[in-house]
Amino acid sequence: MALGFLATLFVGSSQLELPVYLPDATYGVVRSVDADDLRGCQVQAVVMNTFHLMQRPGSSVIQALGGLHRMSGWEGPIVTDSGGFQAYSLIHQNPKYGTISDEGLVFQPEGASRKYQLTPEKCIQLQLSYGSDIVICLDDCTHVDASYEEQRESVRRTVAWAKRCKLEFTKLVAQKRLQEDKRPKLFAVIQGGGVRELRRQCAEQLLEIGFDGFGYGGWPLDGKGNLLTDMLGYTRELVPAQYPLHALGVGHPQNVVACYELGYGLFDSAMPTRDARHGRLYAFTTPASAPDGGLKGRWFKFIYIDDERYMRSDAPVSPGCDCLCCQRYSLGYLRHLFKLNDSLYPRLATIHNLRFMTQLTTRLRMRVL
Repeated sequence: MALGFLATLFVGSSQLELPVYLPDATYGVVRSVDADDLRGCQVQAVVMNTFHLMQRPGSSVIQALGGLHRMSGWEGPIVTDSGGFQAYSLIHQNPKYGTISDEGLVFQPEGASRKYQLTPEKCIQLQLSYGSDIVICLDDCTHVDASYEEQRESVRRTVAWAKRCKLEFTKLVAQKRLQEDKRPKLFAVIQGGGVRELRRQCAEQLLEIGFDGFGYGGWPLDGKGNLLTDMLGYTRELVPAQYPLHALGVGHPQNVVACYELGYGLFDSAMPTRDARHGRLYAFTTPASAPDGGLKGRWFKFIYIDDERYMRSDAPVSPGCDCLCCQRYSLGYLRHLFKLNDSLYPRLATIHNLRFMTQLTTRLRMRVL
């Protein structure tokens, strides 16, 4: 982890070596790969989403299947996002899909047969019933360009919801008689948009309530897709170094490095696995033995597998990569599978991009800043 910040996060009987990239297993699965593939890629933990899981397969089904770990076959830590961002996106896309009030969220996605309600209390109840290892409080998300009044209201509601989440979490942990070192971790989300005063207010009030870690709330990119480095850095400064900070939604390799250097330790995004399925693969252009972990200058590149230049290439995606894809198969064969639309392609491509991300975080852990 960056100098002065947490290097290891203990989660129950497991420990996460920071920084850590968490693949998005939104509906309980990282698409195209299974739990053994994830372990082979040296993935430490995954992120699943309460908003989606409560709809499909549904909370009663998850419990009938033994909880998220048993259902998915994944024995490592599971982080469950509250679903606040997804509900916000749905409702702001079209208000007919739901409402946001001080009580919580009510939503009915297009095609759904019924309405769903997500309150702070229910958000915690669901995540604990799923067997989550890191539980994230429900928050009121906004767009970075929203007005000051909207951002202020978001902070007020986020703090109020966090208090209710903490009370419900404490009550359920006591009811389940979970020991301090065995209970899940509880993270809160710091909102405030692009207003420093509001970010500070939100962070200070959440720190006073008391949580195990925090997440950067709101979209971390501006309208042009640039990382909001100033606000991300300021938010990290507001949180004492002993608390881990999750850069929610950050997964572009360059952005992971930038946020790590600001002091963030956890990252999640569907981007690396989605890119893999759609034909964009990641490859290092510098060796890990190079100064500073080989992460300066043009240290990686995108490979677009559809490009004709790879038709007869017998080289691996990334020379030196130890993943199943690079050890056994060539760029030419991957392109062949991609053009056939064969189901083997997304598995191999996803394995490679996941291993790239875990190799990246290993390089960050090993480098000297």
